[in-house]
Amino acid sequence: MKLTLSVSLLLSTLVASKSFLFGNQQQPLVDGSLSVPGDNPLSFCADPSDYILTIEKVDLDPNPPEKGKALQIKAKGNFTQKIEQDAYINLSVKYGLITLINTQADLCEQMKEVDESCPLEGAKDFTKDVTLPKQIPAGTYTVLADVYTKTDVQVTCLRATVHFS
Repeated sequence: MKLTLSVSLLLSTLVASKSFLFGNQQQPLVDGSLSVPGDNPLSFCADPSDYILTIEKVDLDPNPPEKGKALQIKAKGNFTQKIEQDAYINLSVKYGLITLINTQADLCEQMKEVDESCPLEGAKDFTKDVTLPKQIPAGTYTVLADVYTKTDVQVTCLRATVHFS
């Protein structure tokens, strides 16, 4: 449950490991920006040109996400290499300076949340609707999702910061 909520926050702020993601060509970094294309609070952890997942765009509605409300996540991207079983995501969720979640999860299991399964390859396009709980405590949340293949090759790394009132 906590992992699913975290992934929803990540997708809403980020995937499903979870997940999160998909398209044709990575958009060039303009003036040093690491922002993920689309209407979202996501950023890449580093220059995404070497990532296996090329993200075309991620749109959240509403952006920023609101507690107790439906959130629609639309993502489009392209896996430039096949991602097989045993790929994983390192997921961290912080509330201010307090770490709420710091875990490693099976990427392929998490992709089931967006009706995908491994192997993951080629162009992907998905829409996911989630309802964020009303009970999310007010504050700033930071989510980090660092995704790797089973042989420890980085697929993508995304960060998001969301403030709930």
